[in-house]
Amino acid sequence: MTPMNRAASVSESLDRSAVASWVRGRGVYVAFVALLIFNLIITPNFASVATFSNLLIQVSPIVLVSLGVALAIGTEGIDLSVGSVMALASAFLPLYLGYGWPVALFVALLVGAVAGLVNGSLVAFVGVQPIIATLAMLVGGRGLAQIFASGQLLIVSDPAVLALGQGRLFGIPAPVIVAVVAVLVVGFLVNRTTFGRYVVAIGGNRSASYLSGHPVRRTLLLVYIISGLLAALAGIVATARLGASDPSNIGILIELSAITAVVVGGTPLSGGRVRILGTVMGALLIQLISTTFIANDLPFTWAQVFTAAIILVAVYLQKGRGAA
Repeated sequence: MTPMNRAASVSESLDRSAVASWVRGRGVYVAFVALLIFNLIITPNFASVATFSNLLIQVSPIVLVSLGVALAIGTEGIDLSVGSVMALASAFLPLYLGYGWPVALFVALLVGAVAGLVNGSLVAFVGVQPIIATLAMLVGGRGLAQIFASGQLLIVSDPAVLALGQGRLFGIPAPVIVAVVAVLVVGFLVNRTTFGRYVVAIGGNRSASYLSGHPVRRTLLLVYIISGLLAALAGIVATARLGASDPSNIGILIELSAITAVVVGGTPLSGGRVRILGTVMGALLIQLISTTFIANDLPFTWAQVFTAAIILVAVYLQKGRGAA
């Protein structure tokens, strides 16, 4: 190959790399806007306050659990247990409402923190692979939730709790407010604190983090505790919105939606980076895809196929990043 041909080949490779990098960073925003425009043109009655309000309410629990999953993936781990932790929080919430709603909320959040502590301890101190540790909690957690709830659907009627799922503040749905606050808090932790830098460093190179004196085990423990807390909060919001505790169904398969949102949002499965805003947009995109198919009376199974194709494209682009 002549020098001129080599130069052309290198230039072409750099161009492809630049395009792939641009798509990884901004593709989710472009896809969301394109699908939004499609719905505004095609879907009847889409451009209404009720439609957008329902979209945001439905996506709020997904956003909450996606934030925790994003932190775990940022450390080159994963958290498959978020759906079961939601069920656990939902099961415990009505059991302690007799002591007052503050106690019930505290216990539900504590259950999520304990579940995260178990996951984090297995990963950080025992050395269990994150996928195995959280898979065990995925299976066992929902079973425990059903045991504590005695396999029954428990009605939740406390007004303060119901307000978290059904209330509004200045016209904004409460679940949306909860999700926005969580996004701001986690975004601050990731981008403005040493904890966030440790998370990224561990995901980038755990061995180097150990050698640099970073508190690797403590950081991993905190990551899974935060993920558990966020999943418990999502369980509380989902229970409040439903008006009942249903551990058999609350959070079912939400871990798949969360992982999809994180990956599509640009956080690489190889760790070393956490995109909070991208994760939020990924969750919105996945929910908008579902809404589009349902609103246009299209088979939901095709929405799943379409989402799977998006995941494959996102993973392929991440592979290109790793190769580069």
